[in-house]
Amino acid sequence: MGKKIGVLLAGCGVYDGSEIQEAVLTMLYLDQAHADIICMAPNMEQYHVIDHLSGTETAEKRNVLVESARIARGEIKDLKDVQASDMDAIIIPGGFGAAKNLSDFAINNVQAKVHPEVQRIITDMINSKKPVGALCIAPATLTKIIADKQPEVTIGNDIGTADAIKKMGGKHVTCAVDQTHIDKDNKIVTTPAYMLGPNIKDVAVGIEKLVAEVLAMI
Repeated sequence: MGKKIGVLLAGCGVYDGSEIQEAVLTMLYLDQAHADIICMAPNMEQYHVIDHLSGTETAEKRNVLVESARIARGEIKDLKDVQASDMDAIIIPGGFGAAKNLSDFAINNVQAKVHPEVQRIITDMINSKKPVGALCIAPATLTKIIADKQPEVTIGNDIGTADAIKKMGGKHVTCAVDQTHIDKDNKIVTTPAYMLGPNIKDVAVGIEKLVAEVLAMI
């Protein structure tokens, strides 16, 4: 039996969902390591829909679980049906959906509220001493969830986001795109990915390391 790793998705597309390249790279490296991947997403209307060609908001309504199923090729669970006991670790790809749908950090910053099912699963994983990986902007939502544990995370070198993480109770660590940061006390691994970029080959290096480190912690 392979290690069971959850991948928590937030929609489909960098501006309103999960960053597709980050999500796919995460799944690629997990698969290459012979891990069993459990994709999941909250069943909710996403915050808004962005036309990824023009960058403008549209009047469309989309569902986070339905959109995430595009990345997962239909093999995905409603987050409410997933328990911490179902997996050995969890990884959260970035993209604005991680800060618009999993929480509303992109809108409300330090005062952000986290989706209750996201709050539940991450809290249960941390309390069970199971590893959590977070990419790109996802560490901001992670920090909000477990602020009382003073997590050490990275989002690259964005001063505003780093300051918000500090105000929420976390510790921000500046990190290059090809590096990760490990919070050993909380069993958290983070990498900046497309917070820094600039290209898929660059973010791939850090994501591959993150996946390896998460698996090694199990």
